[in-house]
Order: sequence, then C-alpha cells, then structure tokens
Amino acid sequence: MRELEGLIDIYLPDLKYASEQLSATYSDAADYPSVSRKALKEMYRQKGAALHRLDDDHAESGIIIRHLVLPRHIDNSIAVLRFIAGELSPKIHISLMSQYYPTHKAHLYPDINRSLLPKEYDRVIFEMEDLGLTNGWIQQLESHDNYRPDFSKEEPFE
Repeated sequence: MRELEGLIDIYLPDLKYASEQLSATYSDAADYPSVSRKALKEMYRQKGAALHRLDDDHAESGIIIRHLVLPRHIDNSIAVLRFIAGELSPKIHISLMSQYYPTHKAHLYPDINRSLLPKEYDRVIFEMEDLGLTNGWIQQLESHDNYRPDFSKEEPFE
C-alpha cells in the first residue's frame, strides 16, 4: 500500500468483516480483519478523511469505505463501524450497503440464506449515526432488487 502513495486518487475499499470467524467461514480468509485494517490505516494515512469533490457527482481524491450488511450478523457490522470511527475517523465517507441477496451456495449457510430484515438494517444505521459517521451514503433496503443481474437475459445488467 505504501508503494501506491501518490498513484491512487480515490480508494474504494470494502470492509466486509471485523470477525475472523465470519471471514474464515464465508471467505476462507481468517486473517481478513487484521490485513484489511492495516490496509485501511495506510489508505487513511495517505488520504485522510476528507473526500475532495469536483461537484456532487464527481470526486477527485479521498477514501470511500463500502460495507455490506449481512443478515444475522449485525454485531459484525457494528464492529466494522466502530473500527472506522474509532481507529480511522468519523469523518470518512462510508457507503453502507443493504443489497445482500442469497445466491449460489448461500443455502449451505442458514445464517445468510435470506435477505436483510428492516430491523437489522435500522440497527446498523442507528449505530452509524450514533458514532457520528454522517458522511456518505445509505442504500435503500430494497436495493437488492436493483443490483442483481439476470444472466438469463441477453443484457443481464439492464
């Protein structure tokens, strides 16, 4: 990451897990939390918390951290948000995503074999706001309907 300093205008990392257990179970990467935290700290050192914008639709420099809330794993999302607010900055821009939808082998994992419930997402949003993480975007809960390609169609992303 240090070698990228000065070469990257905008970092757009995902921070999926705070839990080694979840990252091992769902992504076969138990060290994901420690590795991603180190990478994010370096991105923050390089860019700081500010997102420098050209206008409402275009940014030219900074960090936007994306986090996908998983069903039945609200504690993981809260831990992710607490890391961002406490060890980086509550001023960082966050894209909180609700678009999870169970596909492929999700049926093998009962905890994530359904979409997110409103009460789960509301709890994460409340924590985000309570931590002072007010910069960024919060997806609508129904977004999983909009971001799912239909590969049976000629143009699956339309």
